[in-house]
Amino acid sequence: MSSIRDDYIAPWWTYWLHNFPHVNLNFQPIDNTFTPQDQNYQQSLIFLGCVAAAGLGLNLLCLAIYLSCLCCCRKDEEEESKRPNSCCVTWSAVVAGLISCAAVGVGFYGNSETNDGVYQLTYSLYNANHTLGGVDNLVTNTMGSMESGLKQHLARLDEIFATRGDYVQTLRFMQQMADNVIKQLLGLPDWDMAKVDLAAIADQTAYVEYYRWLTYLLLLILDLVICLAACLGLAKQSRWLLTTMMVFGVLTLILSWASLGVDLATAVGTSDFCVIPDKFIMNQTKDLISSDIVHYYLYCSQTLPNPFQQSLTIFQRSLTTMQIQIQGLLQFAVPLFPTAERDLLGIQHLLNSSEASLHQLTALLDCRGLNKDYLDALIGVCYDGVEGLLYLCLFSILAICAFCAMLCAIPRAWTHIASRERDYDDIDEEDPFNPQARRMTTHNPNHATNVHSFCSYSSSMGSQSSLHPPAAQAGSNAPVSEYMNQSALFGGNQRYENVPLIGRGSPPPSVYTQQFRNRYSPSMRATYLSMTEDQIRHFGNDFQA
Repeated sequence: MSSIRDDYIAPWWTYWLHNFPHVNLNFQPIDNTFTPQDQNYQQSLIFLGCVAAAGLGLNLLCLAIYLSCLCCCRKDEEEESKRPNSCCVTWSAVVAGLISCAAVGVGFYGNSETNDGVYQLTYSLYNANHTLGGVDNLVTNTMGSMESGLKQHLARLDEIFATRGDYVQTLRFMQQMADNVIKQLLGLPDWDMAKVDLAAIADQTAYVEYYRWLTYLLLLILDLVICLAACLGLAKQSRWLLTTMMVFGVLTLILSWASLGVDLATAVGTSDFCVIPDKFIMNQTKDLISSDIVHYYLYCSQTLPNPFQQSLTIFQRSLTTMQIQIQGLLQFAVPLFPTAERDLLGIQHLLNSSEASLHQLTALLDCRGLNKDYLDALIGVCYDGVEGLLYLCLFSILAICAFCAMLCAIPRAWTHIASRERDYDDIDEEDPFNPQARRMTTHNPNHATNVHSFCSYSSSMGSQSSLHPPAAQAGSNAPVSEYMNQSALFGGNQRYENVPLIGRGSPPPSVYTQQFRNRYSPSMRATYLSMTEDQIRHFGNDFQA
C-alpha cells in the first residue's frame, strides 16, 4: 500500500516545531508523534506552558529587583545630572512605544492568519460532512424504495399474474435483483458515525476559534490603549496616570506570558499532527471504516483501486436487468393484463430514480471530493494556522519586551517628575521677580500696590537713608556675606524688600536671591547655609565676582 503523496508537503516551520524537545513533567523525553490521548504527550505540551510560567516568574523577579534597587539607591541628584536621566526616560519610552506598536501590528496579522486557517478547516469539515451526509441519504432512500415500494408493486403484480407462471417467474427474478441491490448497499461503510463526528468537531472548533479571536482582539486593543495612555502620562507628567498604567502594564505582562505559553504549546502540537497527518487519521478511523477505504480517500491516486467499484458495478447491472424485465412485461403482459400497467410503470419510475441515485452516489463516493476537502483542511491548519500562531508568539515576545521597558521607564519618570516638583516648590511665591508672583499681582491690584519696584526703591533712597543712624552708613563696606545671609534666610520676603542694605543703595534682596538660585542648586544652597563665617566671606567674594 503506497503512502507517498505529492499533493501535500508540510511547511518547514512545522518540522522546526516538531523537533522541539518533548519532555513530560518528570523531565523524561517522549516520542513526538501526535497522540493527544496519551498522558505523556499531554504532559509534554503542558511542560511548554510551564516553561512560559517560569519565564514569567523570572521576569517579575527581575523587575522586582530593579524597582527595589531604584527605590533604595534613589537620592537627590544635582541639576547637571538631571538632563541625562530625562533623556534616558524619553528614549526608553520611545523604544517601548515603537516595540509596542510593532507588537500590535504583528499580533493583528497573526490573529487574522490563524482565523483564516481555522475557518478553512471548519469549511472543509462542513463540506466533507455534507458529502458523507449525501452518501448516507442516497443509500437510505434507495434501500427504502427497494424494500418497501418495490415489494408492494411486486406483491400486487404477483396476484395479477397468478395465472401466468412465466410472468410470476420474472417477478421472482426481479425480487432477487432488488435483494442483490440492497445487499450491495449494505456493504457500503456506515458514514453516519463519521458524519456526526465531523459535524461536532467543526462546531466545537468554530466555537473555540470565535472566542480565541475575540480574546486576542481585546488583548491587542488593551496593549495599544496602555501604550497610548503611558505616553500621555509622560507628556502630561501625570503621576496617577503613570501609576495606573504601571498596574495595567504588569497585568498585560502576565497575559502576554500566558498567551505565549498557550500559543507555543498549540503550535507544537499542531505541527506534530501536520508532519504526519495520515497516520493519525488512520489510527482514529480504524474502528469505524476499513483501512483500504481511508487510504483511498487520503491519497486518491489513480493507481489505487476504488474499493466501491465492485459494489457499484453490481448495483448498476442489477438495475439494468430489472429495467429490461420491466420493458418486456410492459410490451407483452399489459395487453393481456391491463390492470398491471400501473404497477409496472411504478416499478419503472422507481428504477429510474434508483439509477439517478446510483450516478450521484458514484460521484460522491469518488475520492477527489473528499480528498480535496482533506487537503484544504491540512493547508489551512498547517500553513495559515501554524504560521499565525508563530506570529502570535512573536507578538507576545515583543509585548513582553515593550512592557518591560515601560515598567522600567515609569519609575524613572516618576522620580524625574518628583524632583521637578520639589524644585518648583523651592521658588518663593512672594518674590516680585517670580513670574508666578507677577501673574498673581496682575489679578490682584491691591496686592500690587504693596510691592515696590526696583525703580521706586532707587528714587526713594534719600528718604530711606535718613531713617537710619550714621552707623549704618559706616557699615556700607561690610562684607557681602551679611546681606547674602539676609537674602538666603529671608528669601525675598516683602517685609525686607524696601530695607536698604548696609546703606549703599544696593538692589533688594530678591535680586540676589534670584541670582543665587539660578546659579546654585538646592544642595549647594543648603551647603552654603551651613558654612562658617570665613567660608561665607570667600563664597560672597566669589559670588560678587
